[in-house]
Amino acid sequence: MKTFPLEPIEKAPIAELRALQLKRLQATLRHAYANSPVYKAKFDKAGVHPDQCETLQDLAKFPFTTKLDLRDSYPFGMFAVPREQCVRIHASSGTTGKPTVVGYTQNDVDMWASMVARSLRAAGAQPGDMVHVSYGYGLFTGGLGAHYGAEKLGLTVVPFGGGQTERQVQLIMDFKPSIIMVTPSYMLAIADELEKQGIDPRSTSLRIGVFGAEPWTNDMRRAIEARMNIKAVDIYGLSEVIGPGVANECLETQDGPTIWEDHFYPEIIDPETGAVLPDGEMGELVFTSLTKEALPIIRYRTRDLTRLLPGTARSMRRMEKITGRSDDMMIVRGVNVFPSQIEELILKQSALAPHYQCILSREGPLDSLTVAVETQPGMAIDSPAAQAASAALAHDIKTFIGSSARIDLRSEGGVERSVGKAKRVLDLRGK
Repeated sequence: MKTFPLEPIEKAPIAELRALQLKRLQATLRHAYANSPVYKAKFDKAGVHPDQCETLQDLAKFPFTTKLDLRDSYPFGMFAVPREQCVRIHASSGTTGKPTVVGYTQNDVDMWASMVARSLRAAGAQPGDMVHVSYGYGLFTGGLGAHYGAEKLGLTVVPFGGGQTERQVQLIMDFKPSIIMVTPSYMLAIADELEKQGIDPRSTSLRIGVFGAEPWTNDMRRAIEARMNIKAVDIYGLSEVIGPGVANECLETQDGPTIWEDHFYPEIIDPETGAVLPDGEMGELVFTSLTKEALPIIRYRTRDLTRLLPGTARSMRRMEKITGRSDDMMIVRGVNVFPSQIEELILKQSALAPHYQCILSREGPLDSLTVAVETQPGMAIDSPAAQAASAALAHDIKTFIGSSARIDLRSEGGVERSVGKAKRVLDLRGK
């Protein structure tokens, strides 16, 4: 079996990697300070200067960057190169305010493609593979990020994008791709459509699924792998840092995404105090770019909750699979609840399908949580098995999470399907 060779830095001694990181970090801080008025003002206000970064630990002296910084400088205010030097602009959806806008020089696009190519190699891509890309194209970074990376590695790309599930299934069956890049929630929609067409999802040509853009659990991994007869690996990224390809699981270990630390320096902080936490402790993930030109990002608060772990398949550190975000955490009558916790409990009930939504409402002064969840295809919601699963799920949520929840059983298709990131939380409390 032919495989792609690793880059030397992926197996480099830790001391060599840290020396490279420091050199690149110092250059990035100087570049941001000299060329981005926003960063110059932030550094000056915090009383720090790039010359004060003599060790990697000195990064903690510098201020954080948040989504608010990007929104306040909308559209191009944080760029560290003239807009004319950007060959690409991407932007977030802006559903909670102004979109965050990210620019890329040609070098940035090349680096991004290289990181996604490295990610696909780590995921088990082999020469000659065909990649079916179901991430959305356009301003969202997923589709084009996956596309350029797969092409960089020399693979054949099917640039489908999201939606048109029936046609996706047709082309998967006709073209016979070996890799699919998609959100895990939409992979389930594709599996549902395969079954609707009378096709066993385990019988397709797919060998590997590269899933990202939303938190998903190891229970979800096992469920998808069993249903599709594939290996499922996690790709991580966010547009403000570069897009997909900041980190990726290695197929041989499947033990959390390896962070490509030669380009992205990770920290874990206490979400409340901002203090840097040691490796191994749970907290909020913070990233600093080490090689970006158009939009260097310094200590960006991702709001993703995880921990840093030692490298296994590569020298670079891993991050534990994202368990949730500090900003999609639900607080229900004083109890912190993450959708991923609900998902784990749903997957334990064989009568329930992993299509769900958490609905927050208010009854007088009190918050109320309803979990809308589908039964397995063909199972009536009033059947004894479905009712037993509903009762068991409510019991488990109360027992293991500590919050009471109503269970709203729905038949197949009753929970809206997502062609991109699944909207797991519907907050009606202010409506």
